[in-house]
Amino acid sequence: MKKWYAVIGNPIHHSISPKMHEIWFRTHNIDASYVPILVEPDRLEQSVESLFLLGCSGFNVTVPFKEAIMPFLDELDQSARSAGTVNTVVRTQTGWKGYNTDGRGLLASIPNLSQSTRILVIGAGGAAKGIAAALSDLHIRDVTICNRTLEKATQLANKYNAKVLDMSEVPAKLPEFDCVIQTTTVGMDSEESPLSNPIWTSEMVAVDIIYSPPQTEFLKQANSQGAFTMNGLAMLIGQGALAFELWTGIKPDQKEIVQTIFSS
Repeated sequence: MKKWYAVIGNPIHHSISPKMHEIWFRTHNIDASYVPILVEPDRLEQSVESLFLLGCSGFNVTVPFKEAIMPFLDELDQSARSAGTVNTVVRTQTGWKGYNTDGRGLLASIPNLSQSTRILVIGAGGAAKGIAAALSDLHIRDVTICNRTLEKATQLANKYNAKVLDMSEVPAKLPEFDCVIQTTTVGMDSEESPLSNPIWTSEMVAVDIIYSPPQTEFLKQANSQGAFTMNGLAMLIGQGALAFELWTGIKPDQKEIVQTIFSS
């Protein structure tokens, strides 16, 4: 019997996860499909129940449901409990089990990352929580959190013994960091950046977890000043590969998918 998987979110039109997983299914001769599902915020619980009743074998979770979905799952993996968010859900014999593969998927692709790397995380939402948890797991201690709402930044920082920086101070203090990870949705559907007049250097790494558009205003600012830039494609592929392995037991080729995802 053919299996099927999904990704739920709102918006969902930008997602290339269906294309990525369909390629992996074909590569490994797995009879399965993967579909994007737009979920209205007031229908999340009903949607989770419907996915199970309709025989879905597993699904990914994207904004804005990575935290909101947790009460509607039957079990949480340590990765999800640590991050306080879920991006991957696996069907079990008794219900749904939630995982978080976001942080590990992203950090594995950042060049020269070490325990001494000075990290600034912009944002305090679901993606930021997954990344902060993964940074803690890697024993990277020099981590600073900033967010439009300082209270949320402080809550996240306190959980992982990180520092807090007011958003108004970020542009001038940016050169104090080796790597800046932008986790908000600012720039996804607009030419905006969370930072005004930032100061970048050529020794810095700028990461935006947004992959569509491939170069956000945040990355344009960094690139114009010589910083090394990465969009969210590496994170998407990394977390997707971990999700695929949880569902199928197979580790897909991440390097090959980079070459094929936009040409297939």
